[in-house]
Order: sequence, then C-alpha cells, then structure tokens
Amino acid sequence: MGSGSSPCASCKLLRRRCAKDCIFAPYFPSDDPHKFAIVHKVFGASNVSKMLQDFYFKIKLVYLMIKQELPVHQRADAVSSLVYEANARVRDPVYGCVGAISYLQNQVSQLQMQLAVAQAEILCTQMQQEPIMPTPQIVDPDDHHDHDHHHHHQKSSSSFLDLPQYLNFASSSNNAIHDYSLKRESIFGVHDMVS
Repeated sequence: MGSGSSPCASCKLLRRRCAKDCIFAPYFPSDDPHKFAIVHKVFGASNVSKMLQDFYFKIKLVYLMIKQELPVHQRADAVSSLVYEANARVRDPVYGCVGAISYLQNQVSQLQMQLAVAQAEILCTQMQQEPIMPTPQIVDPDDHHDHDHHHHHQKSSSSFLDLPQYLNFASSSNNAIHDYSLKRESIFGVHDMVS
C-alpha cells in the first residue's frame, strides 16, 4: 500500500484494493493521480505492470526474445520515461516523442547554419580591418630584367588592391538571413529553390 492508508493513484483509478506489495505504489502516489491516468490511457495498466516487472530484449541474428526482471533501482527511471512518452503521445498522437526529437534536431540545424554565417561574417570583418601587407619579393642578383620584375610587382600589388571588393560581400544586404532556402540557377536559366 502507498503512504499511510491511502491507496496509490493506480488502485484508486482502477477502484481496487491497494496491496502491500503493489508495484505501482512507489511510483504513482495518490497525490498525483494525473501521472498514472495518462500512462494508463496510453499504455494500459496491465502493460505498465508488465513493463515495470519485466523487460525484454532481442539478441541480434538469433531473434530470441529474452525476458528478464527489471531491476528495482531502474523502475523509477522507467516510470519517468513512460510518463514522458505518454505526455508526448497525447500532445502528438501521430509522432509522439519522435515529433519532438525531429523538431529539436531541425532547430539545432538552423542554429548551426546561423552560427556558420556569423563566423564567416566575423572572419570577413577581421580581414577587412587588418592592413594588407605586400608579399616580399625575392630578387635574384643575376636577373637583369628589372623592368619585367617591376612590372610583375605592380601587377601583384594591384591584385591586392582589388581584394577588399571580394571581402565586402558580408556587409551587403544588412547581414540578415530571412530565408534558409538557397537559390541556384539551373542549366535552363530557371531559378530553382533548394532547401
């Protein structure tokens, strides 16, 4: 029997006498009737009783079902899992826990994308703020083509001057992401949406 003389929530709901060794009493106290009611609604009292007493596991490749007693110290965790799953199933009868997991995984993916964009913007900003140093040129003393060398140095320096325009892409369009779908142009010139 539960605490004192009051029957546990299970026996109260099922209108039966709460025995001294009632398997539900330690996990479904009489002061929290909703906890057992929702588990009973989704799984049924008989199934919950079986789950608390025994658990089954399959051995791969042999396809044997082995029945073992659920250790007492794991029963409270089993009840917590059953209550969580029952609540999820009531909220979302089709997907249950899987719906909640999918939603959270989708949220993580979107946040990872936002983080990657923010890190790219930080990198671009840092590159724009750093002074661009020309690359040191190694001069061969035996080389008599000073004019060609000077022309090559001017060409490589001018390519550094063009660099900021390529780094400026992060500052355009207010750096905001309004839509996570990306546009790409197909070989026919039509814009396809890729999500």
